Amino acid sequence: MTDEPSHILVVDDDTRLRELLRKYLVDNGFLVTSAGSATDARARLGFMAVDLIVLDVMMPGESGLELTRSLRRTCSTPILLLTARDEPDDRIAGLEAGADDYLAKPFEPRELVLRIHAILRRLPRPVATIREVRLGRVIYHPDRDELRRDGEVLRLTTAEAGLLRVLAENPGVTLSREELSERSRTESNARAVDVQVTRLRRKIEDDPRTPRYLHTVRGEGYVLRPD
Repeated sequence: MTDEPSHILVVDDDTRLRELLRKYLVDNGFLVTSAGSATDARARLGFMAVDLIVLDVMMPGESGLELTRSLRRTCSTPILLLTARDEPDDRIAGLEAGADDYLAKPFEPRELVLRIHAILRRLPRPVATIREVRLGRVIYHPDRDELRRDGEVLRLTTAEAGLLRVLAENPGVTLSREELSERSRTESNARAVDVQVTRLRRKIEDDPRTPRYLHTVRGEGYVLRPD
């Protein structure tokens, strides 16, 4: 058994509902990543492991059903579908597509949490491993929170190590300050994350003023782009 919280990916094009679900699930002990479309969800799943996907059916572009069918060809991550349609044929279509459960809107948030727990109890938790991350002259070993430059160990504070670990687990994915704070368990404010990013840049960048690896995405957050 592990004390690590389960990681949930919430996919819904409704910004307000997506944020409400994210906050509620975080309050109930989950790690949560959110996506506003199937395309966004694919990008995040390409760089991170999640324990369960909460997926809206009715989305513009690629629908939740289409994404479910596609994901089922390559992975077995549990999927819980959310939909405004609750006809028997709709539920059957979702299950036939490969979903593990189906919840009609509007729903009681407590029921969503209970259903998530029920699915997770039935399935083994995946074990994620991260290889060394190369950042030019710097090599980061997430398994032991060790940072080396030209073979010399650079000391990381607890906050720096937590932040770098989350960024390294999601290479190429832009993470908001709120996501970084929650998942690294650092102080829960944007300024604290900005300070840790500045300190990390001093350790991993040749020129912290023009970073090559740890980038700011204006209005969105930060992204790590290793070699």
